[in-house]
Amino acid sequence: MPREGTGPDFIEALARGLEVITAFRPRQPVMSLTDVATATGLARPTARRILLTLAELGYVRQQSGGFALTPRVLDLGVAYVRSTGLWEVARPHLERLVERTGESCSIAQLDGSDIVYVARVSVPKIVTLAVQIGTRFPALPTSLGKVLLAALPPDEAARILAEPSRSGLRPVWRPERAEWEAELREVRARGWALTDEQLARGIRSVAAPLRDGSGRVVASVNVNAHAAETSVDVLLDDYLPLLLQTAGEISVDFARLESAPHTTRPADAVATP
Repeated sequence: MPREGTGPDFIEALARGLEVITAFRPRQPVMSLTDVATATGLARPTARRILLTLAELGYVRQQSGGFALTPRVLDLGVAYVRSTGLWEVARPHLERLVERTGESCSIAQLDGSDIVYVARVSVPKIVTLAVQIGTRFPALPTSLGKVLLAALPPDEAARILAEPSRSGLRPVWRPERAEWEAELREVRARGWALTDEQLARGIRSVAAPLRDGSGRVVASVNVNAHAAETSVDVLLDDYLPLLLQTAGEISVDFARLESAPHTTRPADAVATP
Protein backbone atom coordinates (compact mmCIF):
# COMPACT_ATOMS: atom_id res chain seq x y z
CA MET A 1 0.00 0.00 0.00
CA PRO A 2 1.42 3.42 -0.88
CA ARG A 3 2.38 5.47 2.16
CA GLU A 4 1.90 8.74 0.29
CA GLY A 5 -1.08 9.53 -1.89
CA THR A 6 -1.09 11.10 -5.30
CA GLY A 7 -3.77 13.69 -4.70
CA PRO A 8 -4.93 16.30 -2.18
CA ASP A 9 -7.77 14.08 -0.96
CA PHE A 10 -5.52 11.21 0.15
CA ILE A 11 -5.93 10.49 3.88
CA GLU A 12 -2.64 9.16 5.17
CA ALA A 13 -4.04 8.14 8.58
CA LEU A 14 -6.62 5.90 6.92
CA ALA A 15 -3.95 4.34 4.69
CA ARG A 16 -1.79 3.64 7.73
CA GLY A 17 -4.70 2.04 9.57
CA LEU A 18 -5.40 -0.31 6.69
CA GLU A 19 -1.70 -1.08 6.43
CA VAL A 20 -1.65 -2.16 10.07
CA ILE A 21 -4.64 -4.46 9.54
CA THR A 22 -3.02 -6.14 6.54
CA ALA A 23 0.26 -6.58 8.43
CA PHE A 24 -1.25 -9.59 10.24
CA ARG A 25 -0.36 -12.70 8.23
CA PRO A 26 -1.26 -16.40 8.33
CA ARG A 27 0.59 -18.29 11.07
CA GLN A 28 1.21 -14.98 12.84
CA PRO A 29 -2.13 -14.19 14.50
CA VAL A 30 -0.54 -12.31 17.42
CA MET A 31 1.93 -9.51 16.79
CA SER A 32 3.78 -7.32 19.25
CA LEU A 33 3.96 -3.57 18.85
CA THR A 34 7.50 -3.96 17.56
CA ASP A 35 6.36 -6.60 15.05
CA VAL A 36 3.67 -4.29 13.66
CA ALA A 37 5.99 -1.29 13.50
CA THR A 38 8.63 -3.34 11.69
CA ALA A 39 6.17 -4.89 9.23
CA THR A 40 4.63 -1.55 8.30
CA GLY A 41 7.69 0.69 8.58
CA LEU A 42 5.81 2.93 11.01
CA ALA A 43 7.31 4.53 14.09
CA ARG A 44 6.38 2.66 17.27
CA PRO A 45 4.31 5.57 18.71
CA THR A 46 2.35 5.82 15.45
CA ALA A 47 1.78 2.06 15.27
CA ARG A 48 0.67 2.07 18.92
CA ARG A 49 -1.91 4.84 18.38
CA ILE A 50 -3.31 3.06 15.34
CA LEU A 51 -3.54 -0.28 17.16
CA LEU A 52 -5.28 1.30 20.15
CA THR A 53 -7.72 3.08 17.82
CA LEU A 54 -8.48 -0.18 16.02
CA ALA A 55 -8.93 -1.86 19.41
CA GLU A 56 -11.44 0.80 20.45
CA LEU A 57 -13.33 0.26 17.20
CA GLY A 58 -13.36 -3.50 17.78
CA TYR A 59 -11.07 -4.58 14.93
CA VAL A 60 -8.10 -5.47 17.16
CA ARG A 61 -7.81 -6.87 20.66
CA GLN A 62 -4.93 -6.76 23.10
CA GLN A 63 -3.80 -10.06 24.57
CA SER A 64 -0.75 -11.68 26.06
CA GLY A 65 2.12 -11.22 23.65
CA GLY A 66 0.68 -8.29 21.76
CA PHE A 67 -2.27 -7.64 19.47
CA ALA A 68 -4.59 -9.82 17.39
CA LEU A 69 -7.31 -9.12 14.85
CA THR A 70 -10.91 -9.78 15.83
CA PRO A 71 -13.62 -11.40 13.70
CA ARG A 72 -15.02 -7.92 13.09
CA VAL A 73 -12.36 -7.44 10.40
CA LEU A 74 -14.36 -9.91 8.31
CA ASP A 75 -17.09 -7.27 8.07
CA LEU A 76 -14.85 -5.30 5.72
CA GLY A 77 -14.65 -8.15 3.22
CA VAL A 78 -18.25 -9.25 3.65
CA ALA A 79 -19.39 -5.70 2.90
CA TYR A 80 -17.72 -5.96 -0.49
CA VAL A 81 -19.27 -9.33 -1.31
CA ARG A 82 -22.72 -8.15 -0.22
CA SER A 83 -22.40 -4.91 -2.16
CA THR A 84 -21.99 -6.82 -5.43
CA GLY A 85 -24.93 -9.13 -4.71
CA LEU A 86 -22.84 -11.99 -6.04
CA TRP A 87 -23.04 -14.18 -2.94
CA GLU A 88 -26.81 -14.00 -2.64
CA VAL A 89 -27.12 -14.94 -6.31
CA ALA A 90 -24.48 -17.67 -6.30
CA ARG A 91 -25.11 -19.45 -3.01
CA PRO A 92 -28.00 -21.77 -3.98
CA HIS A 93 -26.26 -22.66 -7.24
CA LEU A 94 -22.99 -23.46 -5.46
CA GLU A 95 -24.81 -25.56 -2.89
CA ARG A 96 -26.49 -27.62 -5.62
CA LEU A 97 -23.19 -28.05 -7.45
CA VAL A 98 -21.53 -29.29 -4.26
CA GLU A 99 -24.38 -31.76 -3.72
CA ARG A 100 -24.01 -33.12 -7.25
CA THR A 101 -20.20 -33.38 -7.28
CA GLY A 102 -19.34 -34.01 -3.65
CA GLU A 103 -16.51 -31.48 -4.09
CA SER A 104 -15.84 -27.98 -2.78
CA CYS A 105 -16.79 -25.10 -5.07
CA SER A 106 -15.58 -21.50 -4.96
CA ILE A 107 -15.86 -18.11 -6.62
CA ALA A 108 -12.90 -15.76 -6.95
CA GLN A 109 -11.95 -12.40 -8.42
CA LEU A 110 -8.64 -10.86 -9.42
CA ASP A 111 -6.67 -8.59 -7.11
CA GLY A 112 -3.42 -7.71 -8.84
CA SER A 113 -1.65 -10.91 -9.83
CA ASP A 114 -3.58 -12.89 -7.21
CA ILE A 115 -7.05 -14.34 -6.97
CA VAL A 116 -9.09 -13.70 -3.83
CA TYR A 117 -11.88 -16.07 -2.80
CA VAL A 118 -15.17 -14.19 -2.38
CA ALA A 119 -17.61 -17.13 -2.02
CA ARG A 120 -17.21 -20.79 -1.15
CA VAL A 121 -19.19 -23.90 -0.26
CA SER A 122 -16.86 -26.59 1.01
CA VAL A 123 -16.95 -30.24 1.93
CA PRO A 124 -14.89 -31.71 4.79
CA LYS A 125 -11.82 -33.10 3.06
CA ILE A 126 -8.14 -32.98 3.89
CA VAL A 127 -6.40 -30.88 1.24
CA THR A 128 -2.93 -29.43 0.86
CA LEU A 129 -4.02 -25.81 1.19
CA ALA A 130 -6.74 -24.40 3.43
CA VAL A 131 -9.17 -22.09 1.64
CA GLN A 132 -11.67 -19.64 3.07
CA ILE A 133 -13.25 -16.34 2.12
CA GLY A 134 -10.43 -13.84 1.65
CA THR A 135 -7.75 -16.44 0.90
CA ARG A 136 -5.44 -15.33 -1.91
CA PHE A 137 -3.31 -17.41 -4.26
CA PRO A 138 -1.18 -16.53 -7.28
CA ALA A 139 -3.65 -16.33 -10.16
CA LEU A 140 -1.74 -18.04 -12.95
CA PRO A 141 -1.40 -21.58 -11.50
CA THR A 142 -5.09 -21.73 -10.49
CA SER A 143 -8.04 -22.59 -12.71
CA LEU A 144 -9.95 -19.62 -11.30
CA GLY A 145 -7.10 -17.27 -12.12
CA LYS A 146 -6.55 -18.63 -15.62
CA VAL A 147 -10.17 -17.91 -16.50
CA LEU A 148 -9.93 -14.35 -15.18
CA LEU A 149 -6.59 -13.64 -16.87
CA ALA A 150 -7.77 -15.10 -20.17
CA ALA A 151 -10.69 -12.65 -20.15
CA LEU A 152 -8.26 -9.70 -20.23
CA PRO A 153 -6.47 -8.21 -23.25
CA PRO A 154 -3.05 -9.93 -23.51
CA ASP A 155 -1.13 -6.74 -22.74
CA GLU A 156 -3.17 -6.13 -19.60
CA ALA A 157 -2.70 -9.72 -18.45
CA ALA A 158 1.07 -9.36 -18.93
CA ARG A 159 1.09 -6.11 -16.95
CA ILE A 160 -0.84 -7.71 -14.08
CA LEU A 161 1.37 -10.81 -14.00
CA ALA A 162 4.44 -8.57 -13.73
CA GLU A 163 3.18 -7.53 -10.30
CA PRO A 164 4.48 -9.59 -7.36
CA SER A 165 2.04 -11.92 -5.64
CA ARG A 166 0.96 -10.99 -2.13
CA SER A 167 -0.08 -14.55 -1.29
CA GLY A 168 3.21 -15.67 0.21
CA LEU A 169 2.88 -18.97 -1.68
CA ARG A 170 5.42 -20.35 -4.15
CA PRO A 171 3.47 -22.38 -6.71
CA VAL A 172 4.65 -25.59 -8.35
CA TRP A 173 4.09 -24.20 -11.88
CA ARG A 174 6.21 -21.15 -12.70
CA PRO A 175 6.11 -20.86 -16.50
CA GLU A 176 7.96 -18.53 -18.82
CA ARG A 177 5.91 -15.94 -20.67
CA ALA A 178 5.59 -17.91 -23.91
CA GLU A 179 4.18 -20.88 -21.99
CA TRP A 180 1.58 -18.98 -19.98
CA GLU A 181 0.54 -16.96 -23.03
CA ALA A 182 -0.16 -20.20 -24.89
CA GLU A 183 -2.09 -21.51 -21.90
CA LEU A 184 -4.28 -18.41 -21.69
CA ARG A 185 -4.96 -18.51 -25.43
CA GLU A 186 -6.23 -22.06 -25.03
CA VAL A 187 -8.41 -21.11 -22.07
CA ARG A 188 -9.79 -18.15 -24.02
CA ALA A 189 -10.64 -20.39 -26.97
CA ARG A 190 -12.41 -23.17 -25.07
CA GLY A 191 -14.07 -21.07 -22.34
CA TRP A 192 -12.86 -22.95 -19.26
CA ALA A 193 -9.61 -23.74 -17.45
CA LEU A 194 -8.00 -26.77 -15.83
CA THR A 195 -5.17 -26.88 -13.32
CA ASP A 196 -3.58 -30.17 -12.36
CA GLU A 197 -1.30 -29.85 -9.33
CA GLN A 198 0.12 -26.59 -10.67
CA LEU A 199 -0.60 -24.55 -7.54
CA ALA A 200 0.32 -27.28 -5.05
CA ARG A 201 0.68 -31.04 -5.04
CA GLY A 202 -2.57 -32.93 -4.62
CA ILE A 203 -4.86 -30.17 -5.90
CA ARG A 204 -6.64 -30.13 -9.24
CA SER A 205 -9.62 -28.09 -10.34
CA VAL A 206 -11.64 -26.86 -13.28
CA ALA A 207 -13.13 -23.35 -13.58
CA ALA A 208 -15.52 -21.34 -15.74
CA PRO A 209 -16.28 -17.62 -16.08
CA LEU A 210 -19.16 -15.72 -14.48
CA ARG A 211 -20.48 -12.83 -16.58
CA ASP A 212 -22.62 -9.77 -16.02
CA GLY A 213 -25.44 -8.63 -18.28
CA SER A 214 -23.02 -7.11 -20.80
CA GLY A 215 -21.06 -10.35 -21.12
CA ARG A 216 -18.08 -9.04 -19.16
CA VAL A 217 -16.31 -11.62 -16.98
CA VAL A 218 -16.73 -10.44 -13.38
CA ALA A 219 -15.57 -13.56 -11.50
CA SER A 220 -14.87 -17.25 -11.96
CA VAL A 221 -16.27 -20.38 -10.33
CA ASN A 222 -14.59 -23.75 -9.89
CA VAL A 223 -14.89 -27.31 -8.69
CA ASN A 224 -11.87 -28.27 -6.62
CA ALA A 225 -10.80 -31.90 -6.06
CA HIS A 226 -8.07 -33.91 -4.39
CA ALA A 227 -5.81 -35.48 -6.99
CA ALA A 228 -5.62 -38.77 -5.10
CA GLU A 229 -9.43 -39.12 -5.16
CA THR A 230 -10.57 -37.54 -8.41
CA SER A 231 -8.96 -38.14 -11.80
CA VAL A 232 -8.68 -35.54 -14.52
CA ASP A 233 -11.12 -37.63 -16.60
CA VAL A 234 -13.77 -37.46 -13.89
CA LEU A 235 -13.14 -33.75 -13.47
CA LEU A 236 -13.62 -33.07 -17.18
CA ASP A 237 -16.19 -35.69 -18.16
CA ASP A 238 -18.45 -35.59 -15.09
CA TYR A 239 -17.90 -32.30 -13.27
CA LEU A 240 -17.15 -29.84 -16.07
CA PRO A 241 -20.61 -30.06 -17.73
CA LEU A 242 -22.24 -29.44 -14.35
CA LEU A 243 -19.89 -26.53 -13.70
CA LEU A 244 -20.60 -24.90 -17.07
CA GLN A 245 -24.33 -25.23 -16.48
CA THR A 246 -23.98 -23.70 -13.02
CA ALA A 247 -21.81 -20.83 -14.29
CA GLY A 248 -24.44 -20.04 -16.90
CA GLU A 249 -27.24 -20.06 -14.33
CA ILE A 250 -25.34 -17.78 -11.94
CA SER A 251 -24.51 -15.39 -14.79
CA VAL A 252 -28.16 -15.21 -15.85
CA ASP A 253 -29.32 -14.54 -12.30
CA PHE A 254 -26.59 -11.95 -11.75
CA ALA A 255 -27.54 -10.14 -14.97
CA ARG A 256 -31.19 -10.21 -13.86
CA LEU A 257 -30.23 -8.72 -10.50
CA GLU A 258 -28.26 -5.93 -12.17
CA SER A 259 -31.13 -5.04 -14.51
CA ALA A 260 -33.79 -5.00 -11.79
CA PRO A 261 -34.89 -1.49 -10.76
CA HIS A 262 -33.67 -0.40 -7.35
CA THR A 263 -35.61 2.12 -5.31
CA THR A 264 -34.87 3.66 -1.98
CA ARG A 265 -37.46 5.02 0.32
CA PRO A 266 -36.56 8.38 1.92
CA ALA A 267 -35.84 8.05 5.61
CA ASP A 268 -38.40 10.69 6.46
CA ALA A 269 -41.13 9.25 4.26
CA VAL A 270 -44.43 8.81 6.08
CA ALA A 271 -46.75 5.99 5.14
CA THR A 272 -50.22 7.13 4.15
CA PRO A 273 -53.37 5.03 4.29
